[in-house]
Amino acid sequence: MLRRLAFCLAIVVAAFGFTAVPAHAAPDFTVLVFSKTAGFRHDSIPTGIQTIRDLGTANNFAVEATEDATQFNATNLARFKVVIWLSTTGDVLDATQEAAFENYIRAGGGYVGIHAAADTEYNWAWYGGLVGAYFASHPTIQTATVRIEDTTHPSTAGLPVAWSRVDEWYNYRTNPRSQVHVLATLDESTYSGGTMGSDHPISWCRAYDGGRSFYTGMGHTIGSYGEANYRTHLLGGIRYAAQGTGDCSVSAPPPPPPDLALNQPATASSVENASFPASNAVDASPTTRWSSALSDPQWIWVDLGGTHTVNRVRLVWATTYGKNYQIQTSADGNTWTTIRTITNGNGGEDDNTGLNASTRYVRVYGTARGTRKAGYSLFTFQVYGT
Repeated sequence: MLRRLAFCLAIVVAAFGFTAVPAHAAPDFTVLVFSKTAGFRHDSIPTGIQTIRDLGTANNFAVEATEDATQFNATNLARFKVVIWLSTTGDVLDATQEAAFENYIRAGGGYVGIHAAADTEYNWAWYGGLVGAYFASHPTIQTATVRIEDTTHPSTAGLPVAWSRVDEWYNYRTNPRSQVHVLATLDESTYSGGTMGSDHPISWCRAYDGGRSFYTGMGHTIGSYGEANYRTHLLGGIRYAAQGTGDCSVSAPPPPPPDLALNQPATASSVENASFPASNAVDASPTTRWSSALSDPQWIWVDLGGTHTVNRVRLVWATTYGKNYQIQTSADGNTWTTIRTITNGNGGEDDNTGLNASTRYVRVYGTARGTRKAGYSLFTFQVYGT
């Protein structure tokens, strides 16, 4: 009876074209999430780990997580295509473990660094090259605009080219551009506290010592890991590190930003004589200068010809300089707002970065000369922004 029933079921299956359901496909690769901290510990780490697990489930890669540095040995590391350093901080590996990880990368392994991975292993120069740049400082958490530089890399393809989001925005000790492929930069004119100026990389990738490296400075907040765009960014970085997808050749230097003040109308409170007009400060010549009368206060302003968002004012003083001065902005050339105050300056080059002002007019208003027997003397007055 049982044989007859089985035979009948076989006929039914054949008649309807049913096939056996295959077992679930094996994962394409396995990653290790490493989140050991020896300094500040981010409360977003558990959420970050779960997000990577979710990305793995949805995209057919396996995920393991650890804070056990002894897993950094040759046998164990060989099981993984990528090791993800998730907001690690401080000195987290000993010399033997460091050597094992170096050998892993040299054998073709992948590295993903997230946020505070740049705040890790300051005394391990090889790691500094792998991550690309070390953390220097950060302002308060706030909204900023990320400018996507590479729109085809899997970590940035499909993201808004002007990506506005909330995070903790790192300043780095060095600009990594000459050694890496920059994927995205921060627009310092859109937030307060940036210190790197007009070229502030925030995500990059590179081939490194036989392996592959991807880093993103984003990911401080718990909320980051719930953002669809951030998850796309992170997934693409993991895919690059695991499979080499995307161009990570070293980026060309960005073109220098235009000097908004160049040859624009300039006016000063006074001139030493007709040989030193205000226009000399905005003519791009390092040898011509504006020089004022021998009294305080004195000022020089430039009309940018239209409204711009100003993020940097660069001044090059002669040996007679402004010891105390203010950088001011105005919409109409009449009412002025101070956006930076300098006290006890010592002349030379004053590169005032991290400004953020929408304005047409920019003024340098001096209140104390560095040399009492001379006036203010300015070779260069440059204004940058968008």
